[in-house]
Amino acid sequence: MEQFDSKNRNPKALVVVLGLSMLFVGICGISYEYTFSRLASDILGNSLRQWAIIIGLMMLFMGIGADLQKHFPDKYNVDNFIILEIVLGLLGGIGPSLTLYAFGSINQHFILVHYFFICSIGLLIGLEIPLLSRVNQMTVPSLKHNLGLILKMDYIGSFIGALVWVFILPIFFNVLEISFFLGIVNVCVALFTWYWFYPWMQYPRLVPVFGIVVLVILVIGIINGERITTHAEQKLYRDRIVFTKTTPYQRIVMTQNDARDTYLYINGHLQFSSLDEHIYHEFLVHPVMSSLKRRNNILVLGGGDGLAVREVLKYDDVESITLVDIDPEMTKLAATNPNLVALNQGSLKNAKVRTLPAVGVQQGEKTTLTQFGNGHFRRHRKHEEVEIHLYNIDAYNFVQSISGMYDAIILDFPDPNNEDLANLYSFEFYSVLKDKLTFDGLIIQQSSTPSLAKEVFLTVGRTMRAAGLETLPIRQHVPSFGDWGWWVAGHNERYGQGALKQLFDQPRVIPADVRYITNELISASMHFGKGALDSPLQDVNKLLDKRIYYHYERAIRRYQ
Repeated sequence: MEQFDSKNRNPKALVVVLGLSMLFVGICGISYEYTFSRLASDILGNSLRQWAIIIGLMMLFMGIGADLQKHFPDKYNVDNFIILEIVLGLLGGIGPSLTLYAFGSINQHFILVHYFFICSIGLLIGLEIPLLSRVNQMTVPSLKHNLGLILKMDYIGSFIGALVWVFILPIFFNVLEISFFLGIVNVCVALFTWYWFYPWMQYPRLVPVFGIVVLVILVIGIINGERITTHAEQKLYRDRIVFTKTTPYQRIVMTQNDARDTYLYINGHLQFSSLDEHIYHEFLVHPVMSSLKRRNNILVLGGGDGLAVREVLKYDDVESITLVDIDPEMTKLAATNPNLVALNQGSLKNAKVRTLPAVGVQQGEKTTLTQFGNGHFRRHRKHEEVEIHLYNIDAYNFVQSISGMYDAIILDFPDPNNEDLANLYSFEFYSVLKDKLTFDGLIIQQSSTPSLAKEVFLTVGRTMRAAGLETLPIRQHVPSFGDWGWWVAGHNERYGQGALKQLFDQPRVIPADVRYITNELISASMHFGKGALDSPLQDVNKLLDKRIYYHYERAIRRYQ
């Protein structure tokens, strides 16, 4: 390697330049790993597995890249490093968009595109540190000082990159826009290094032209990031996308067909269809609500779309509804989006946001709605005021800290398709939840499909019983989901010895303005086929042993 001669450059300044370059290289490197892991988790599911495989695979190719650099001649060290950074910025910037597009357009070859970018970017990251160390030999010949500087700045950059990726970038960009932004940073590092080191380059004019071309491509990409995201995502959905929103918690997509039927997806998973959501939500709410003699205070966990609240509001003796959803953007959308407002009948529409501190809880909007009688009594009863409180927080933390008792607790969580969601089906969660339930109160938990994910369904019941709750399974066909199940639970002391089933066998008064559910359907929902509830397994889902997630993954693989 050529030893340092001034060439009108201050050696101390060059050392600082290389240190800063390595810092930003470290920020981008770890962020690329996170971005591809997040993308794979969103479209393939199983977040823990995707993050582990992708980061592990990138590290493998980083090792391969570190070994390959020994074949590069010293004469081109500066050129090679700058070109590498430009190519890395290009692949890292456009890679997630092309990966998502491939998943929707050429699904059978998606995996080739996906791993091409992962392996290529890992290879280029592996080349960075050795090449930059070789460039740094010009000003810091001492090996221990050279490696100390380069590795120090790389590790510091990785730490900063992790913080920036987790806490800052999602505020401003969706996952595809993040990749374009990182690519821009990479190219800027390359051009910054070129400015200071072009006297030592073999092609000082050609390389920056390449960098500027790539920079223009990436800038166009980030400017049109939302449009590119929507276009790529459209390949994943049958119907036209009418709304998209990336939040710190999830990706929300709403579609509509020509008949103006609305579908809502979260992280690619269907949450409801306007064609039949009333079947699901009526079975989520009315079997429990119509069984209770007292229903003053109701707790809804999940259900930020307001559809479960719509059904709860059909009981005119309800005094207060507390709705908890982890994502404030979901509750905001349900209160403002015309399609959702029409579906939930304005159950959250007129809220005024007020933020108050609490232990693990952030209280959001408080809504006062006018409630009238149902059916024949609608014309004869004066209106009552019903309060709805919104809390935007993780439901597990919320239940640990919320005060008060509830007559009904309605759990409308997504399926346990990742380890975080599996916590909301755990023994510890139900144990805390039990203490929030009045003596005569009831819980109902949506529990996936009892036919296609039998062990998932049965694990919910086993876990509830382990927490000291008496349980009753029910099921109903929902066209968008197929055979679907719920578990009803109450205090063992109150509903043990068959009392819960006897309660459900009794006639009940269901609001007149329901669209589907009847007493006969509720009675029929308790009946399962021979062996449908039998299992040799007795495992319980716990925070440190997420059996329900294991069963869910097995069910998904079985039917893919």
